[in-house]
This record gives sequence, structure tokens and C-alpha cells, in this order.
Amino acid sequence: MKVLVLGSGAKDHAAAWWFSKSKQIEGLFVAPANPAVQDFAKGLKDVDISDGEQVLKVCRKYSIDFVFIGTEAPLMTGVVDTLNNNGIATFGTPSYAMKIEADKSFARDFARRNGVNLPEYRVFTDLQSLEAFLNETPGTFAIKPNYLSPSRIMARSSDKEILINFAKGVIDKGPVILENLEEGIPLTVSLFVDGNGGTLMLPICSEYTKTEHGERGLSTGGMGAVSPVPMNFSGLSALYNQVINPTLDGLKREGLIYKGIITFSVIKSNEEYKLVDYHVRFNDPAAQTIIPLICNDAVDIMNAMNEGSLSTVTLQTTGKSAVSVVIASEGYPFKPRTGLKIRSICAPFFSFYSSDCARFFFGAVKKGEDNGIYTSGGRVATAVACGENIIEANKKVYSAISAVAFKGAWHREDIGNKFFDSVSKSV
Repeated sequence: MKVLVLGSGAKDHAAAWWFSKSKQIEGLFVAPANPAVQDFAKGLKDVDISDGEQVLKVCRKYSIDFVFIGTEAPLMTGVVDTLNNNGIATFGTPSYAMKIEADKSFARDFARRNGVNLPEYRVFTDLQSLEAFLNETPGTFAIKPNYLSPSRIMARSSDKEILINFAKGVIDKGPVILENLEEGIPLTVSLFVDGNGGTLMLPICSEYTKTEHGERGLSTGGMGAVSPVPMNFSGLSALYNQVINPTLDGLKREGLIYKGIITFSVIKSNEEYKLVDYHVRFNDPAAQTIIPLICNDAVDIMNAMNEGSLSTVTLQTTGKSAVSVVIASEGYPFKPRTGLKIRSICAPFFSFYSSDCARFFFGAVKKGEDNGIYTSGGRVATAVACGENIIEANKKVYSAISAVAFKGAWHREDIGNKFFDSVSKSV
């Protein structure tokens, strides 16, 4: 099989690395070119991955059998539809189901009418109505744009001025969602779905999305994650009953079921699980954290998905725990510094992985004229390490993280800490 992975982020690097381990791969391509995949895949330059016709042309040129799309831009422009209509198999959400993520008000209405447990929410189309509501209703809220926001842009506060100022910056593009802020453990639950009722749950993650230790500061696209989150049988049953099963039933009932992945952002409080958001793609850095734990051949899973036989697949994992830490550029998430050379970086850091070391998945990087590697955005790399438990994985990842160094580089130093007391328990 010849596979093309679309996307140049760290989660796309992780997906390409997973495919590279398959014994069924005859050719592996990544577009646009990411210097981090140079040791195991062919990077394709000058490809607009949001242009279905360009992607189709590339597929024909290189005789691509399968296209893996885990990033939002080509999903939003219907690249999946173009490829499928021309006989090329894909991993990715077709345009008819994108509104599950891209239209948050639709997603919440969908969840409510199908019995999914979720916070109270309201939709506002103008600042005056939002301000009037906040003046009359004290509380702590999360506010986010109604449209798909790749970096999970939002504000969480009990201060109405913070909420209103956030809305001023996004409401010109469309409505905003205001919902009650739920306290608890954030969970990222990813399911492969085959469109035929078959599902395969991946190891459950908990992602850290704020800039500062203790989940304070600005919201980001993700600064680290741990997986798997300890989960007992009753907790897993409640998660399925309160969120997952009613969602899957609703997708089938409303003609929105597809072949690909659905990711649930969930808040767990005691034995109650509430949906925060749907994503119809891999989360970042959840993907980088989960993929090193999976032992299954990627091609076997993708074939089963396309054949509608995913229910026959059993997920095989290493049995270890993983901790990931994102290395970001100074100024992220607002104005990250770019063009900074990553010191002492060399090819082994792009491809090396063992149970005793961290591996690095690179995102916002580019190759310079001197063949050096430079920053090109905010979240530059994700360091991931595996261990017998979260404590061991945490120790390994923080011991290795200094290998990716550049001026102004920063990361959170508390990823996994809140789970240390529960490594031998189930939450």
C-alpha cells in the first residue's frame, strides 16, 4: 500500500511514524513536507493540501492507495469527498459530517436532542445580549467561537469583562457559545468508527491546555497530555451511557455516521461525564501521546475501517503509560517567535525511539538554507516518553526535553503531576 499523510503538524508526524512501522507499506508520502519525516517518508513540497484537485493530482502521480487526513484544513474544504469520488480510500470526515465540530451550536443541539450529557449553554449573536445575560447571571463560564477553531480558542472566567472582551475579538465572524464551566478531570476520548457500527476506542488521554502550571493562564491548542487515564469499569460504563452511545446512536439516526475518528472532549466529575466538544479529527497533543502506545499495524486498522469490519479488531497496546510535553516558542499562543534555529538538533532526534528514551514529534519547524532546523510557529515539538506508570514516563520525558533547545523555548513542568496519587487507582 502507498499512503499519503496530509498535514505538517506534530500529530501528522506521529501518524506518519505509525504508518512507517507497518510491514504493508510500499511507499509513504507526507504533504506538505515536514523535515522531521525525512528519514522514513518522502516529503512533498508545494502542495496545497486544502485543494482537492491538487491532492488528487499528487495521488495519481505517485499511485497513492490511501490518504490519511487528521488535520482540519483539508477536511473543511472537502478533500475527502474529492478523493472518495475518484476511487481513493481515505481516513477523514466527509463534508456532510463536519458540522459536528465546525458548527458548535449545531453540535450542542444535536447532543441535547440525542440525550448526551452536556453543560448548559447559550448562543449569542451580538454583544448587547451577551452583556445583558452576564449582568443578570453571575457564574463561571466558558466562551468560544461557534466555528471550528484549530487552537481551541476560548476564555474561561467568572469575570464578565474578560468574557465580553473575548467575544469582541471573535463575534464579527459569527455567534459565540457561552456554557457553564464544569470542574473536574478533562478527558480526551478518541474512537475510530467504520460507518457500519464498528468502533475502536483508543487509550483515553487527559490534555493540559493552559499556558501556566496548575491549569492557569491562557488557553492553547494543548501543552501536554497523559495516557491512559486510569478508568474503572463503572466509570467506563458511565462514560459510554452518558456521552458515547447516545452520540453514536444520534449520528446513525441523523445520517451523519462516517469512516474516520470522532474525539470527545469530556469533563469527569465523580461518576458524571459531560461533553465539552466534539472533534472529527485527532487532537494535538493527544495523538502524539496515544500513538506510541498502539501495537496494531496502522494499515490493518485502516483496512478494517474501510471494509466496515472494525468490530473484529482488538486494540493492542504496550501496556505502558505515556506523558507528552509540548515545547513552544516565546510569545505563543498570540505571537510566537519564528525563524529561531534549533540548536544541536540532528536526524536521530527525528526518528529515534526506544522504551528508555523520549521521542520527539515536530510541528512548527522548517529547514533553512543551511539545512538547519528552524521554528516556524508556536508549538514546535512534542516530547513523548513511555514508562511503567505515569511517574516513570514523566521522569523520562523531562530528562530528555532539553535535547530540543532554541532561544525562548518554554514548556510546562507539571504535566502528569495531578495523576501521581492515582497511578495505582482508577478514576
